[in-house]
Amino acid sequence: MLRIMKYLSKAEIGQMLIALVTIVGQVYFDLKLPDYMSDITTLVETPGSDMKDIWIAGGKMLLISLGSVACAIITGYIAARVAASFTQRLRSLEFRKVESFGPAEMSKFSTASLITRSTNDVTQVQMFITMGLQLIVKSPIMAVWAVCKIAGEGFEWTLATGIAVAVLLVSITVMMAMVMPKFKVMQTLTDNINLVARENLTGLRVVRAYNAEDYQEAKFTKANKDLTETQLFTNRVMAFMMPLMNTVLNGLMLAVYWIGAYLIDAAGLKDKLTVFSNMVVFSNYSVQVIMSFLLMSMVFVLWPRADVSAQRIMEVLDTEPIVENGTKTAADVAKTGQRGTVEFRNVSFTYPDSREAMLEGINFTAEQGQTVAFIGSTGSGKSSLINLVPRFYDTSQGQVLVDGVDVRDYDLKALRDKIGYVPQQSVLFKGTVASNVSYGDQPGDPAEVEMADTSTPAGRKREAALIAAGKAAEGADIPAEQLNRVRAAADVAQASEFVARMDGGYSAAIAQGGSNVSGGQKQRLSIARAVYRHPEILIFDDSFSALDFKTDREVRDALAREAKDSTKLIVAQRIGTIMNADRIVVLDDGKVVGQGTHKELLDNCDVYRQIAESQLSQSELTA
Repeated sequence: MLRIMKYLSKAEIGQMLIALVTIVGQVYFDLKLPDYMSDITTLVETPGSDMKDIWIAGGKMLLISLGSVACAIITGYIAARVAASFTQRLRSLEFRKVESFGPAEMSKFSTASLITRSTNDVTQVQMFITMGLQLIVKSPIMAVWAVCKIAGEGFEWTLATGIAVAVLLVSITVMMAMVMPKFKVMQTLTDNINLVARENLTGLRVVRAYNAEDYQEAKFTKANKDLTETQLFTNRVMAFMMPLMNTVLNGLMLAVYWIGAYLIDAAGLKDKLTVFSNMVVFSNYSVQVIMSFLLMSMVFVLWPRADVSAQRIMEVLDTEPIVENGTKTAADVAKTGQRGTVEFRNVSFTYPDSREAMLEGINFTAEQGQTVAFIGSTGSGKSSLINLVPRFYDTSQGQVLVDGVDVRDYDLKALRDKIGYVPQQSVLFKGTVASNVSYGDQPGDPAEVEMADTSTPAGRKREAALIAAGKAAEGADIPAEQLNRVRAAADVAQASEFVARMDGGYSAAIAQGGSNVSGGQKQRLSIARAVYRHPEILIFDDSFSALDFKTDREVRDALAREAKDSTKLIVAQRIGTIMNADRIVVLDDGKVVGQGTHKELLDNCDVYRQIAESQLSQSELTA
């Protein structure tokens, strides 16, 4: 929990120091009340006391109480403000860190777990800062201060208080030892229930198609039952804390009065009033001691789960991506004089969680404007190969060079600005057709989104300005020049026809995940998005599979015409998609078993010939 506090800003630390002063002030006022109570008791019990003196002492008590309330309000406001701004920063830092993750890091943390860590776990930390930090500071100060005040008031009373405190400490220690491991399990089970729910929602069509509702419900019921049982265990253990506190408090009060009665009875006539007054003061101070431990017990309710949550957040923030950023900028690479070339030199690749090589000894070169295709059986390593170009993974051996520079030396932004990538599974984002096609960084965009410190008035003002600017940009009409580029990219991807039929055309809404368009339409918009950037290198990872043969042909013809200067790397299963490529690389079990044109491979590559014969007729093969 302490490690996560390094992300507090200077302004937040300053505000927490102010809160510390107000907490000390609140404790001082609370512990000053018994002194005035003692004075009032003495005045009431002393014959001939002036009523005016009692009113004055009562007025001072009221002012002290109001001072305590004022300190409590200030402390609560500061704690809530710091907690809100701090956890807002944590969420932003987590999101930014996850954005830097590659597939290797994403496989370490499941999507459901990352969602839980940036929502539920951050909320636990926020609750602890809002309530727990006040209590964790206030309770020991109050306990020590109160004990110092009562230490000289009577050995018997002090001993009784010490026994009560010892009972509380032992009980709290035992309960914490029981629940701490369970809190860690609870967060993992929260991940699991989110995972099951997310899996069910994303695969709802398949669930219904196979009448698997009962199976999915059973999975969710088990995940829900495991989480509920763990929560019940922790709640039952923690439920003992409050009755235990009340029992100890009532027992201590009984002991104080019993000891007081014994001491008053044994005291001389002149000392009876003094002993009685001391008993009243001591009873108030002993209540303060027990109350401090009561507050501490509330800390122990919040601390374990917040501590586990903080550790889980730090696991994300401390994870460094395997793919490290290089130093070569676009200007540095331009000095090589090459553009759009891709070269694999003796490349081998093994996935981080595997022992067997996925690719071995891959060598080929793609020159500017060439179309290089990759074909092979399922699992032969086609997608793994092209994922090395944008550095989703790094090679285990050998080099991948883009424009004559090893991709590991590139600044990642400079490398990926050269690439238009269309994945196997088309991904669309909530927005419009135009916003999806023109997706990505634009000229003039900042390298990183600014994070304002909302714990200060200036920071909140800056945040409001950033939000207003973002909304204005979202609501603004797309510039005419940009819209023309969007239309041109859609024409290449053969998407213009169905976009024109949509309500609003290029301003038509796209639902989250593109759920309101078909698979083929999503594929074409994904292709348009890649073409829109006019990249040096276009990568198509089996991106034509959702297109019919006619559209497939039209898209490839348009690419050959409109993107003739771009190097095209195409992974495909259809021979028809790649037979006109400048070079075809045939993969089998992670190795290159053939390279050449369609006709060359028919003559000298058995694997390619078998694939071709399974898809094309004899007349098509000889055409």
